[in-house]
Amino acid sequence: MAMNADELKRELQELIAALDRRVPRVEQAGEAAIARDAAALRAKASARLAALAANPAVGPEPDGGDQN
Repeated sequence: MAMNADELKRELQELIAALDRRVPRVEQAGEAAIARDAAALRAKASARLAALAANPAVGPEPDGGDQN
């Protein structure tokens, strides 16, 4: 499914907001790895959002990384 830049921006903003709402559960096994992965995903989404803001003509990544 192809999406335009505005849709991609909205999806990235929703992803970042969801990751920001997530509360780590330190008592659960594997939580440190999940928190690290979430932080890395947030950083990547933020960078992609910044790139879209700098160049609105840029669409989804050509490698298909934005597909579900």
